[in-house]
Formats: sequence, structure tokens, C-alpha cells
Amino acid sequence: MLQPIGDRVIIEVKAQAEKNIGGIVLAENAKQKPTEGKIVAVGTGRILDNGEKIAPVVKEGDVVMFDKYAGTKIEYDEKSYLVMHENDLLAIIK
Repeated sequence: MLQPIGDRVIIEVKAQAEKNIGGIVLAENAKQKPTEGKIVAVGTGRILDNGEKIAPVVKEGDVVMFDKYAGTKIEYDEKSYLVMHENDLLAIIK
């Protein structure tokens, strides 16, 4: 299992539904990047300059929205994930 470091989170990206316009399936590069996913792992939190640790706001299992250009794509156990800083998250979907 992957364990993020510091204030990073690991997200399993929600699959986008196939979109078509007038029966034409869009090319892969014309589709918008996904912006929703499920948190699968959370780091220990951010450490301030004075040494104080701030606990993460999100937890494993939360469904979140994030900026479409945020994070780094990684492959692990034949699955694709995004690793990003917690402050790149925009909202928790409830």
C-alpha cells in the first residue's frame, strides 16, 4: 500500500463517463480531465516553520473535488492514482 508523506493525499480518480456530441465520440485528448476522486490514503499533516503539526482535514474514503491540473499521476499495482498536496483540494463532496 502507498502511504503519502506530510500533507499529501492519494486519490483514486473517478472515471469519467463517455461523452459524445451528436453521436460522435470525443477523442481522448479532447475530453476534460477528471476533477473528482476518492481519497485512498492521507499523510500525517503539514508541519509549520515553528514545528507545529496541522492535522489533515480529509480522511480516507472522502470523495473530493480538485483542480484539474493538480497532482502527479502515478501507477501502482496496475491502478492509476493522483498524489497531491491537501491544499490542492477544492471541496469534500457529501
